[in-house]
Amino acid sequence: MMRLILLVVVAALLQATSVDGQAPPPAPAPVAPTATAAPTKVPPLEPQGYDYDPAGRRDPFVSLVRRTTAASGTSATSRPRGLAGLATDEITMRGVVKGRDGFVAMAIGADNRIYYLKAGDELYDGVIRTVTAEAMFVMQNVNDPLSTVRKREVRKPLRPAQEAH
Repeated sequence: MMRLILLVVVAALLQATSVDGQAPPPAPAPVAPTATAAPTKVPPLEPQGYDYDPAGRRDPFVSLVRRTTAASGTSATSRPRGLAGLATDEITMRGVVKGRDGFVAMAIGADNRIYYLKAGDELYDGVIRTVTAEAMFVMQNVNDPLSTVRKREVRKPLRPAQEAH
């Protein structure tokens, strides 16, 4: 019985001692969270008072994508509401009505609203040139710096499926 107790004590000592012969470090005491601890402030990413003097050069930290869309007026917030804010590619001709003054096109815009278009109405990037029984013709302003043509005529057919044949 004495041998058994001695064997248990030696096994416990060997288990408590690390491989290199040193005792393991004591476990840290748990710290109770305090309810009065103030939240830590996150420092700003850029130092306050930063000012860039370009001296004729662009700021390397300003996004070129945001600058070009704001400069060219293609952002959604700079367009007027209604028909004047719709581009030529954003309208689809759905029907034609014949009136006293000629044909009026019924078109649906990107905003899912129906618009009645006649010759002379202005779009965001062009002007309705004429409306016939089969199609609507738009004089679109070309916004391509490499193109020599500044305006082009775009045909918006009433039945685009028949145009493919």
